[in-house]
Amino acid sequence: MSSPSLAATDAQQPCIGNSAAITGPAAFSGQAIRTGAEIAIEEINQQGGVLGEELRLIQYDDAGAPPRAVDNTRRIALADNCIAILGGYHSTAAVAQVEPVHAIGIPYIGVWAANTSVVENGRDPNFMFRVSAKDKWVARFLVEEALKVSPTGKIAFFYENTGWGNGALPDVNAAMSEAGVALVAAETFNWNDQDMTPQVMRARDAGAEVVIVWALDREGNQLLRSMDRVGYMPTMIGAWGISGNLGELAGPLANGVRVMQTYSFMGQQSELGESVLARLKADYGIDDPREIRAGSGIANAYDAVHILADAIEIAGSYDWEAVRQALYEVNRDGLIASYRPAFDASDPERQDALLPEHYLLTAWHDGVLIPFAGSPYDTGD
Repeated sequence: MSSPSLAATDAQQPCIGNSAAITGPAAFSGQAIRTGAEIAIEEINQQGGVLGEELRLIQYDDAGAPPRAVDNTRRIALADNCIAILGGYHSTAAVAQVEPVHAIGIPYIGVWAANTSVVENGRDPNFMFRVSAKDKWVARFLVEEALKVSPTGKIAFFYENTGWGNGALPDVNAAMSEAGVALVAAETFNWNDQDMTPQVMRARDAGAEVVIVWALDREGNQLLRSMDRVGYMPTMIGAWGISGNLGELAGPLANGVRVMQTYSFMGQQSELGESVLARLKADYGIDDPREIRAGSGIANAYDAVHILADAIEIAGSYDWEAVRQALYEVNRDGLIASYRPAFDASDPERQDALLPEHYLLTAWHDGVLIPFAGSPYDTGD
């Protein structure tokens, strides 16, 4: 339970605080989260709000820095007295938030950062929920896709030297082991590295036909350029860190790079998808779905806010603990999935609302991330 010394002195308010990167190279992520949350909040308020009051979003910038994320967590909970926190893009920030979230006792719903330990953190009760991907499951998804296109099962893994990348290494190794194979190379790199030629050459010399990548767009671009420099172009399949602007940074080199997502506004949409897309066009000046950056972030945040609003109504209160318990009772047909239930208190893995069957494979093509199925790169493998 929450620490009495840290508990907010005033009653919780119908606001949601989001700590995310709204400056820096991943600023697109904070904007995507904000957009999805705002659309959901507008819909909720048009229907009478939560418990008869309008819901509000309060946005703070953490620029991907864990100390700022911790400070923002305390501000959202203890100064703004919000009912919940939406998590941002960077797993290092999300991992740092686990301690203050539990010390205070405020529900957290991650809508991007996928590090497994963010939600599988050993806490009971657990205040960390997520409507996003989970690296343990993403690793299995990507390994399965990699094996479809690797004739000999020779796969290399490239990962950033951060909590997100290092946390993914055991997940990828476990997924490979489950498939009965082992990585032929595991190479790491740092943020802002400009040349990855040595790592690329080791993967090439090990015979890797497919490279699985845990990187952000900036480093993904440098990886592609290093591969091009030595004439080595294996199939690249990545977690969604390379889903923001890789196509812009790498140009034609990004064509065919496959990326895991949870949602795409490209292609045929459900009725709800068409409704959200209409809001994006009307309120955010998006004339074409190809202009949407980080569609998964928008969709994740949209569904998370609706799930949270349902929990507040079920709880009949803005009390943190009551809302935490009510999150396990939410059943909703969302934009990405049918959440029935959204979370399951009896299963530690089900602090995550999105399951592997909800993941989507996409590919970069001429600067746009499109569904892989039916794309120019879909050869029926």
